[in-house]
Parts: sequence; structure tokens; C-alpha cells
Amino acid sequence: MKVTRAVEPLLPLCQYLLPTRLAGLSMALLKATALELAILAGHLLLYPSGIIQERRSAALPPPPDTTTLPARPKPPVVLLHGFIDNRSVFVLLRRNLAQHGRQHIESLNYSPWTWDIRTAAKLLGRHIEEICERTGQPRVDIVGHSLGGLIARYYVQRLGGDLHVRTLVTLGTPHSGTRVAPLANAHPIVRQMRPGSELIEELRGPAPGCRTQFVSFWSDLDPLMDPLESACVEHPDLSAQNIRVSGIGHLALPVHPAVAAGIRQALDLEQPGAPAAAHTNGLTVA
Repeated sequence: MKVTRAVEPLLPLCQYLLPTRLAGLSMALLKATALELAILAGHLLLYPSGIIQERRSAALPPPPDTTTLPARPKPPVVLLHGFIDNRSVFVLLRRNLAQHGRQHIESLNYSPWTWDIRTAAKLLGRHIEEICERTGQPRVDIVGHSLGGLIARYYVQRLGGDLHVRTLVTLGTPHSGTRVAPLANAHPIVRQMRPGSELIEELRGPAPGCRTQFVSFWSDLDPLMDPLESACVEHPDLSAQNIRVSGIGHLALPVHPAVAAGIRQALDLEQPGAPAAAHTNGLTVA
């Protein structure tokens, strides 16, 4: 996945000032940064629209200005946002999924005052059980951005959520913890997302027989992941696929159309008859 034409006026200057071997990386970083800033500006405008929890219904219709393609019934999709965010981050992804046959899509807001991932995971579990009961579906798929993916993983791996979650797709989620922004340690949630924290070590524990398929999208230009590979699922008991995304940053993961296409492919994968530990690394969404 490559972002082009983001900062073309700056190309000649940067190519003159930077060594040749660094110019390519620097150009990619500049383009990704420009795209992140544009996405941030748009998201700030949409943010107020996502503060209120959406209304629940047995079947959520696609947006009125979208054309739904024919498709056989699929599990409900639950979208879970990241730290200090809300469901508005999924406006484009939700529309994309609806256009390709997902009739049950729900975006969940957890409180911005949430101070514990375990508590948030328990509340997520209640929502999932309610969605399954209301829709008549035994299992759901989850797409979690950043912290949302970690909350969903804790529910699946530690609270028996694999009974209700068929596939968990994470976007820029610090599965192994991230060292970025050390001054943010004042917040308990941030401390739980640090490498070696009690919660991260808990997720490293055995998870035999986990029935959920994990698909993790991680970006090689994600400034919030330190190290970058912390966004990969590394666990011998989990069936997991890690997909490297090149050329975009953290905020673009739930927005970029190429990532959306990859998410659809991940959700459409046929589940194996029995869970097995598997790990695929080095895949690139182009």
C-alpha cells in the first residue's frame, strides 16, 4: 500500500537535502505524515457525531447512499475504537463493509473514562452476548483499532469470548506493548499497554483450544508502536495472521480503502474445522 501525491511539491527539496539511501524512506514518512494530518482534521470534524452510542436494532441497514452487493448472510461485525476515540473513526470502514454484504454492523463506544482493560473487556462481552441474542447469530466478527483490539483480545483469550467471536481483526494494536510516549504513564490504561505489564504478561499465558481466528494489520510507519512489530500477534496457541501495511500510519489503518479490502478478505476467510496455532508474517497489502 503506497500513498502518493501527498507532498509532491516537497520532493525536489527533500531529494536535494537527504542522502539517496534515506530519501525513499523520508518521502514515505512525509507522505504518511501528511495523510495522517488530513485524516486527523477530518476525524476531529466527525468526532462529535460519534459521542452518543448508536441505536441498536435487529438488522442495521446500509447507509442510504450506498449500493449493497448481493451476498450470502454473514456474521455481525462489531467495530471497537481506540484510546480517547469513538465510533466515528469507522464511518468509512462501516460503509465499505455494508457495500459488500455485511447487514449487521455495530460500532460500540466504551467510556473515555475507562481505566482498566479488563473491565472494558467484561462490558464488551455483555454487548457481544446481547448482539448474538438479538440477531440470532451464534458468533460475531470484531474489528478493533489500537486499544480496541487489545480489549477484544482480552475478552476472547481470557474471558471465554472465543465462544462468541469467530474472527478478531486488529488494526495497529499493541499486542506486545508499546514504549511510545513515556510521559503518558500517568494513565492506568497506558501503563497496561506497556511491554512487560501485568496485563501484557497475562496475554502471553497459555490459551489452549482458542477458537477465534486472529488477523493483525500492522504498519511499518506507525508512530504509536514501539517497536513496530509489537502490533503483531505472537502466541503459540493462537491461530494468527500478521499483515504488514506499508506507507501509511496509525490513523489511516481504519480509513484507507486498501486496508478495508484486506479486512473484508480476512472476515470472509473460511474458518478451519478445529483451531490450530499458526503464524504468517511478512504479508503486505499493496
